[in-house]
Amino acid sequence: MKRVLLLVGAMLFAAAPATANDRYAERPPVVVSPDLSAPWLIQLGHNPGKVLLKKRKAFPNEVEARRNVRSLMGGPDAVGADQVRTAAVHPQEKRAVSRQMDPIYLPQEVAYDGTEKPGTIIIDTVQNFLFLVEEGGTARRYGVGTGKPGFEWAGTHKVTRKAEWPDWHPPAEMIQRERAKGRTLPTHMAGGPENPLGARALYLGSTLYRIHGTNQPWTIGQAVSSGCIRMRNEDVVELYERVGVGTKVVVM
Repeated sequence: MKRVLLLVGAMLFAAAPATANDRYAERPPVVVSPDLSAPWLIQLGHNPGKVLLKKRKAFPNEVEARRNVRSLMGGPDAVGADQVRTAAVHPQEKRAVSRQMDPIYLPQEVAYDGTEKPGTIIIDTVQNFLFLVEEGGTARRYGVGTGKPGFEWAGTHKVTRKAEWPDWHPPAEMIQRERAKGRTLPTHMAGGPENPLGARALYLGSTLYRIHGTNQPWTIGQAVSSGCIRMRNEDVVELYERVGVGTKVVVM
């Protein structure tokens, strides 16, 4: 009987639930994934070997950002700090167009020993100067804007008409040409400060060309027009007062 009781007790003890301490008295082994290489694995005594990590492709703006950081730190690809700040803060900002005109294109008296008579207008489209021949071997020289590449021309005409603050009627060819560039021109623009013909216009013969003012004086001295001769408004006003209809104009 005593033996039966001992056997039953042993069976009950074996079936009794284990405590928390008993459950984790013998810990299971740590299973490590073979593609991990964090430092804590080495501390556990595992050496999974060298793992090759695939380098990701940088995002489009990331390369520039890294270059800017290296520049600020004085590293490779370094440029001026101001340039870096500008590029970082205003990446889409375009450089402002210069609004300064070279002083060489301001009106001045020069010597003239050519054969044209006083009162003749001579336009040098290479040097971008207009000369009004005067008495005594001198000429009044003005800076002008002339025809851009593909729009150069030369010839002799007379002033056939004069106009103050002229209206602008862009020719059909110009309207079509600008439309192809995505720019829409009006068929008519009334005279005024916003008009590209400026304050005065001198029409040359039966052509579409004129000597006229401009609302972009910083372009004087450059080959920028569609063939017309442009002047500063104050200069074309002066010329307008000094010449009349019938004045000879030599474009060379």
